[in-house]
Amino acid sequence: MKLPPFFEEDRLAVDAALERLLPAETAQPSSIHTAMRYSVFAGGKRIRPILCLETSRIFASVVLPTLHPACAIELIHTYSLIHDDLPALDNDDLRRGKPTCHKKFGEAIAILAGDALLTLAFETIGATPAAAERRAAILSEVAAAAGTINGMVGGQVADLEAQGKRVDEQMLEYIHRSKTAALISASITAGALCAGASSEDVARLRRFGGTIGWAFQVIDDILDVEESSTALGKTAGKDLAQQKATYPAVYGLERSHQIANRLATEAIAELAPYADRAARLREIAEFLVLRRA
Repeated sequence: MKLPPFFEEDRLAVDAALERLLPAETAQPSSIHTAMRYSVFAGGKRIRPILCLETSRIFASVVLPTLHPACAIELIHTYSLIHDDLPALDNDDLRRGKPTCHKKFGEAIAILAGDALLTLAFETIGATPAAAERRAAILSEVAAAAGTINGMVGGQVADLEAQGKRVDEQMLEYIHRSKTAALISASITAGALCAGASSEDVARLRRFGGTIGWAFQVIDDILDVEESSTALGKTAGKDLAQQKATYPAVYGLERSHQIANRLATEAIAELAPYADRAARLREIAEFLVLRRA
């Protein structure tokens, strides 16, 4: 499935904002700024920041302020990929079709580049041109999603500790909801919060984000089995080689596809109250489960 037409317009806006936010390669120390820029501009789809922007559009006609949290979340996502690829974790040489940060710049600079991107992310949220209470709510939402209690780091720890072990349905769900869905959900709730959505709307969109993010990771598991390294832009078959807890490993491919489709249907149902205002979010949700990379 091709990306929706509006996706490119949003992606260009996000890339332009990231270009303004990131320190120039010539700024000292240039080695770390070069590594940060290399990883951020390595060719990602910008799914998370675009979800953030399009959620804001449900509630506001002007979404320029939302570029701050949108970019911050992309910086957090990129930091997580840099650290994920390190020899101590996934030990991967390829990301988005290019050498991983540590292969290009060495482990020390890669670790520090990830640290710097995470720090810059919260500086960026703090500079969001929105009311102080909105900035605080976004900060809290994103920090929790990136953290250890039902957040990205906690999910990564559980994923690491589950390697080579039998996991039950509850643990598999916890890993996928935490390591991937939490940040996707925060992308959506940050967009809603920045646009002044009600607490009821934020809660509904949090459910949408958590469920579509879960489906996204199930599809990622499937693609690791079904697609090539060239198609994925990263090393295919790593999940099986590392005996990771994945949906295909537990349920098989056919059942995994069924689970992803069911989750997508449940997620999209949460958007019903917004009718045509959420048309773009529906398109993105459909793309996330039909993509082949």
